[in-house]
Amino acid sequence: MWPLLTPLPRKGTLLLNNVFSIVPAILMGSSEVAGSFEMIIVSRLLVGICAGLSSNVVPMYLGELAPKNLRGALGVVPQLFITIGILVAQIFGLRSILATTDGWPVLLGMTGIPAAIQLLLLPFFPESPRYLLVQKKNQVAARTALKQLRGWDDVDEEMKEIRQEDEAEKAAGFISVVKLFKMRSLRWQVISIIILMAGQQLSGVNAIYYYADQIYRSAGVNEDDVQFVTMGTGAVNVVMTVCAVFMVELLGRRFLLLLGFLTCFTSCCVLTAALALQNTISWMPYLSISCVIIYVIGHALGPSPIPALIITEIFLQSSRSSAFMVGGSVHWLSNFSVGLVFPFIQEGLGAYSFIIFAVICLLTTIYIFMIIPETKGKMFIEINQIFAKINKESEVHPDKEELNELPPPSTLKQ
Repeated sequence: MWPLLTPLPRKGTLLLNNVFSIVPAILMGSSEVAGSFEMIIVSRLLVGICAGLSSNVVPMYLGELAPKNLRGALGVVPQLFITIGILVAQIFGLRSILATTDGWPVLLGMTGIPAAIQLLLLPFFPESPRYLLVQKKNQVAARTALKQLRGWDDVDEEMKEIRQEDEAEKAAGFISVVKLFKMRSLRWQVISIIILMAGQQLSGVNAIYYYADQIYRSAGVNEDDVQFVTMGTGAVNVVMTVCAVFMVELLGRRFLLLLGFLTCFTSCCVLTAALALQNTISWMPYLSISCVIIYVIGHALGPSPIPALIITEIFLQSSRSSAFMVGGSVHWLSNFSVGLVFPFIQEGLGAYSFIIFAVICLLTTIYIFMIIPETKGKMFIEINQIFAKINKESEVHPDKEELNELPPPSTLKQ
């Protein structure tokens, strides 16, 4: 991701990324006619590139162009559309619709439709004003982009804020991934994104979905009806993510993270007990289903949507793309690890598999409570001044004297 983000603007990266969705969709859709399973394998690799890029660039782009009073809501929107995409895939993937011998190539080929829509519409959207001013040094283009985004001409206050960020970063220049890990002034920000992104995936969300069908069957759900129950779980995921869009600016990022991880911790503990006793007590399978649904609700409120938003907010422009590369790498490596290891954990521990995820949820909750500050309604500079204190640095970049002229966080305009 980093080689693309460095030379290309945010919007340009997203436009280029559509190639990695449209081409695989065509290949997968025509794989049966061509009689080539290799086309599907290559397509899956290309789709992986698309997913890796979009899952990081989209929240970064939206976070940079959003006004601070809507930054949280817009930051959650990408996760909302991910859940909608999952639900749509579950619907079209029903055995009565496209999960058939003749329908599966169409199902796989449909994955290119959202990319094609984005390719047509995204050129009409402005580039990130922060990218234009801080990295391209083009004040005229940045002002024009802000006017287009806000719908009014008076954008002087926001231009002033972006210039402050630019001044604060002049001494540091562009911060690479290697430099990111070396800078003491960014130490706890880097640790925080690693903890949050790892906690998001290692909390067991994919394991819950992996185990869900078995839980539904143990509760007596008919084999043919399991797919509908799974679709219902997907619908719950969508509804709760919609709630998160509105709640993130009302209750704050920190509260939703704590609430979400605590809910997941509790669900994993109760689910472990329910699975262990399901052959002893008749109503335990129904408790297991309830735990799955409650877990999905908790994860949709905080652990799923908030970490990417936090990355946008706790890093300034010069380090943000490198931070997203670190966060994205941790995200997908953790995702891969759970998918690879969980079947063996399940075979070895059985009903007690979810104790591991409960411990991870608890540890992540403790870290958030002790370290992560509330970022709701704060400017990027103000958030970084808060972390400067956590890092025991008097300034965001210690070698930049201009930051001493900025007002303290408590006096900055909310």
